[in-house]
Amino acid sequence: MTLTFRPALPALFAAVVFACSPAPDTGTSTTEAAGPGAQTTEARTFTVMVGGTEIGAMEVTPSDDGYTVDYEYRNNGRGPTLAENVTLDGTGMPLDWTIEGATTFGNPVDESFEYADSEARWTDTTGSDQAIPAEPAFYVPQNASPYWLAIAARALMGSEDMSLPAIPGGTLRLTEMETLDVSDGEDTQTVTSYALSGTSLDPTYFLMDGRAFFGVVSPRFSVLAEGFEGEDARLRERAAEYGARRYENMQAEYAHDYGAPVRIRNVRVFDSQTATLGEPVSVVVVDDTIAAIEPLDAEPVESEVIIEGNGGTLVPGLFEMHGHVGEDDAILNIAAGVTTIRDMGNDNDVLDALIARIEAGEIAGPRVFRSGFIEGRSEYNSNNGIVVESEDEAVAAVETYAQSGDFIQVKIYNSMNPDWIPAVIEAAHANGLRVAGHVPAFTNADTMIAAGYDEMTHINQVMLGWVLEEGEDTRTLLRLTALRRLPALDLQSEAVQSTLDAMAERGVAIDPTLAIHEALLLSRNGEVSPGTVDYIDHMPVSVQRSARSAWADIANEEDDANYRGAFDQIQETIRMMHERGIFMVPGTDMGGAFTYHRELELYEVTGMSPAEILAWASYGMADYLGTADTLGSIEPGKRADFFLVPGDPTEDLAEIKTVSLVSADGTFYYPTEIYPEFGIEPFTPMPSVAVPN
Repeated sequence: MTLTFRPALPALFAAVVFACSPAPDTGTSTTEAAGPGAQTTEARTFTVMVGGTEIGAMEVTPSDDGYTVDYEYRNNGRGPTLAENVTLDGTGMPLDWTIEGATTFGNPVDESFEYADSEARWTDTTGSDQAIPAEPAFYVPQNASPYWLAIAARALMGSEDMSLPAIPGGTLRLTEMETLDVSDGEDTQTVTSYALSGTSLDPTYFLMDGRAFFGVVSPRFSVLAEGFEGEDARLRERAAEYGARRYENMQAEYAHDYGAPVRIRNVRVFDSQTATLGEPVSVVVVDDTIAAIEPLDAEPVESEVIIEGNGGTLVPGLFEMHGHVGEDDAILNIAAGVTTIRDMGNDNDVLDALIARIEAGEIAGPRVFRSGFIEGRSEYNSNNGIVVESEDEAVAAVETYAQSGDFIQVKIYNSMNPDWIPAVIEAAHANGLRVAGHVPAFTNADTMIAAGYDEMTHINQVMLGWVLEEGEDTRTLLRLTALRRLPALDLQSEAVQSTLDAMAERGVAIDPTLAIHEALLLSRNGEVSPGTVDYIDHMPVSVQRSARSAWADIANEEDDANYRGAFDQIQETIRMMHERGIFMVPGTDMGGAFTYHRELELYEVTGMSPAEILAWASYGMADYLGTADTLGSIEPGKRADFFLVPGDPTEDLAEIKTVSLVSADGTFYYPTEIYPEFGIEPFTPMPSVAVPN
């Protein structure tokens, strides 16, 4: 799937970056920006880019009192299509806003906002609501083009302190970052970068030329005024730097390197090799290593930092086995007790820089095991990793990853020519690299298993081979929407059983990513997605809206029944795989953190107990990655990677959702300190910490 879940300010980065086909050329490239005081000439056409590749466009047409915007992109065979109209009052505040189209995965958008007679009324995918604001408030659309940032920025520039109450909740804040000179190759102009925050987990970084919109940037994604595409790489680097500064500040404030031995007193240690919970003890950490596990009545050393565990459970750090890591993922995973991530494909340069910052201690983040992403060139290709156009190039990509020494495996993606796969696998295995991946279009899992895959990625990639017709193209959303056919599938059929037999006989593992399938198949407009129930009330408003929105187009009762039935079939298939001894690895493809906790819960369908699941997600994954000698269990001499929860997760796995302390290589973090930086209400009080003078 290659989806990173980032519930951000409207659908601008819906799951990071998915992409588009260009909007029609109107023949006009610039116009006067509408709205109060907006006198600067503003681009009318904007180019959408991911990793330097053009993937779509945004067209902005002003009127006397507002704008019409058409926005569309396609990346990896999917992306949003949106048409919006907004009317502003004399101060630049929205009076009327309509947005129609579809989200990245096809959920229809029919959003509207109206402000009249002192009452605000709106409808989005979560339902309809209304409010009478006590003071001027800005409506934050749920699904909008990036141009909403310009409308918000101009309204915020006119406010007293560059902040405004937001509808349906939160407070929008505009922060100036820096001024930059940009060039289209002929002319140079000066733009100002801003951060917009207050209703989502992370700020959105964008650029204005005075009061005219110039573009929006993130480390991988950009929307820039037409003609300035050559500035893409530099501006994305600036966005990465803004994020780095933010996370460096968090690290400076919330990473506790005590410079002394640390005793976590009165905790029960979860033994991840026997899946049992011990009696109360104290665990002593020196530098980055677990130095000792001592009886509860052992006398502390005078120089030790004492952290009171209050009888809680100390669990080894968990392994998120399907990540696409960004800076926000990094620290939020740490706060969730996930101290190791296997990255399954990324912008290689961006990930290089991120890992360097983590290893240097500049920002918080898990240790990262890397997969070398290889994709074939097509109209539907993803733009991660290395994109190739021939078998020779595909083999060369394997050699590149092997020679770097930074990768444990290669990952094959949808647009790869199936005929190239045997050569890719041969090259990878010859270089000591494992092979995981999607099933390329126009083939099936059986063929990839026979070719020598070590691991299948996503349960749908295996199951589609049982329901697709010859020639159907899984480079499109069909690889998701065709899951509607699963309820009619006989799981005892020869086709199903022979695939499972082949996986078991050849030792092929599966990375099912159950949580993302649950979100895709069971989320419904106006209902809280089942995977978010335990934490959603703690989240900022944009995340809460996302959790109450469908992903897919659930057009009728038949669709509803088929999607629900598809998830039932997926769960039964997972149970059958577990019964056969097929090795599974837990990963989310949704950023990990809170979603990772849900991922683990879903494996209870296999019959595994909470204790067995915790052991599998810690020591089991350390062993799978070949690092069990240093990670995966709480033992003297091993790295100090663990987290503390107040309750007993061996009885109720949901207890891992209330993390009060995390040690990552002996650096201590308290989620209660970190979460407010993301607009998250903490789940636990701070532990008692006594630091000697």
